[in-house]
Amino acid sequence: MNSFRSRLAVIMIVLIGLSVSAAGYFMAQSFQRENIAALQENMVRDIKLMLDDVQWGENGAGLPADYYTEQAARYKEITGMRVTFIDGGGDVLGDSDFDRRRMENHADRPEVIDAKRSGVGNDIRVSDTVKQKMLYVAYAVRPGAPDSEVLRLSKNIQDVERSVGEMWVVLISGLLLLFIVAAAVSYRIALGLTRPLEQITRVAKRIKSMDYQARVPLMKNDEIGELGVAINAMAESLQDQMQRIRQKEGQLESVLDNMINGIVMIDRSGRILLLNRMAEEVLGFSARELAGRHYAEAKQQYELAQIIQEGLERREHLHDEITFYFPEERLLEINLVPVFHSGDEFGGVLLVLQDVSAIRRLERMRSEFVANVSHELKTPIAAVKGFAETLLGGAVNDPDTAKSFLQIIYDESERLNRLIGDILELSKVESRRVPLQFSPVELSSFTEKTVELLATEAFRKGILLDVSVEPGLYVEADEDRLRQIVMNLLSNGINYTPEGGRVSVKVDGDDDHIRIRISDTGIGIPKKDLPRIFERFYRVDKARSRSSGGTGLGLSIVKHLVELHKGTIAVDSKVGAGSVFTIELPVLQS
Repeated sequence: MNSFRSRLAVIMIVLIGLSVSAAGYFMAQSFQRENIAALQENMVRDIKLMLDDVQWGENGAGLPADYYTEQAARYKEITGMRVTFIDGGGDVLGDSDFDRRRMENHADRPEVIDAKRSGVGNDIRVSDTVKQKMLYVAYAVRPGAPDSEVLRLSKNIQDVERSVGEMWVVLISGLLLLFIVAAAVSYRIALGLTRPLEQITRVAKRIKSMDYQARVPLMKNDEIGELGVAINAMAESLQDQMQRIRQKEGQLESVLDNMINGIVMIDRSGRILLLNRMAEEVLGFSARELAGRHYAEAKQQYELAQIIQEGLERREHLHDEITFYFPEERLLEINLVPVFHSGDEFGGVLLVLQDVSAIRRLERMRSEFVANVSHELKTPIAAVKGFAETLLGGAVNDPDTAKSFLQIIYDESERLNRLIGDILELSKVESRRVPLQFSPVELSSFTEKTVELLATEAFRKGILLDVSVEPGLYVEADEDRLRQIVMNLLSNGINYTPEGGRVSVKVDGDDDHIRIRISDTGIGIPKKDLPRIFERFYRVDKARSRSSGGTGLGLSIVKHLVELHKGTIAVDSKVGAGSVFTIELPVLQS
């Protein structure tokens, strides 16, 4: 026995050590990959925002010599990352950290090559300039063009590697401690496992010697305990067996009462034998009222009585859907299954009731969504096809007409790209596949940086951006997703506000919640449309929305992102006077 205990203890220690080591290795690798991937996604998002604000001249024509250097320095203050502008030949146009005139040609950089080929490129290496390990992310202005300009961000990844190193130190220390604890615990467990085996062996020898009064002491419910129970079962009385039967009956009753489907059992004569709790809720009758009575005595719908009657006569499986109006309106899926006892004796029918109201409603919403998507995709595709056919028909020989048509084709393609992007984003948000990284966000600087990203667009339309933020406000949120919410609402305000108007952002709050109010002096929303503006593809003014480049999905994405932050969003608007969107978020995420 002592040898078995030792072997068992050693095996348990080895298994624990291997498991923890493997888990720690994969956890560290996964931690590093996920951190770098998240950092790359954030850098790509920042680059796209910068591209919307940067002017690109042909070979720098028409722009000051230090324009790109100044832009790089400004963006570094916003993002905290090194910013580099590279022309089509690989020469540095501007850099936030170094003199571009002293920097070598970047055409052979892996991230630049990948960006020109596929649109986005990234690489991790030791920088020749700063002599530190950096993460580079490059984005081509014109993907696929060999002479495309490139905007590149770079960031030191020593923090990520330092975190992984600290994790390894903690992991190795914990593993050593675990080995010591596992040795003592494993031996104790081995002792606890082998001692019952010795007791079972002694009892088995006594039973072999015809001592049927011998019993194995009560033990744990594991395999060894089952062996002891099996030996004791040879001498158990009928009373013990009946007790087990009653226990199983109680378990079966518990299962029936907690099923999400209604179950009704009816014998061959039509008497109701059994109703579970869900069947009582669906039919509006208690089991006490119907048990033992004929099903026809239950004042239920005629269609249900007909199905039961047909099932008792035909003795085969029947399926149907019936709309019930009592005790409340709901659509039920009815499955009637014949029950046969031993010897193929017909015993009655089993009625299974399933509430499919939510499923059918979801199917209807899915069908409407597919129809809306098809319609929205068809419009730009039809435009692209029509103008392309016109060009193929000879219009391409007229330079002015060809240029106009190609611009329309490009615009429609961009709209189609935005629509597909919004659909994918909405799909991820609705399915809650968006991993939120909650952290404290200081709202004053957050709001200023967010408004600054849209300042150029507002200035172009002559719209005044007004910002009012209470000092010292913090909220626990995903900063990128919160910025997406605010930017979406601000963009809508700018798009639907006439020239010379005003778009305001006001942030205040208390100990439990913060409120973000985004108001404009735009065209407003009719009262009848307010309840539906957060629906997918719903537009108040379809012509105006399409002309402004809207996809009809922005507000729906905003609503779902606010809900993922456990917040609420409300809108108040008056036609001709503007709109006010109010977002309320909890200060702390529970």
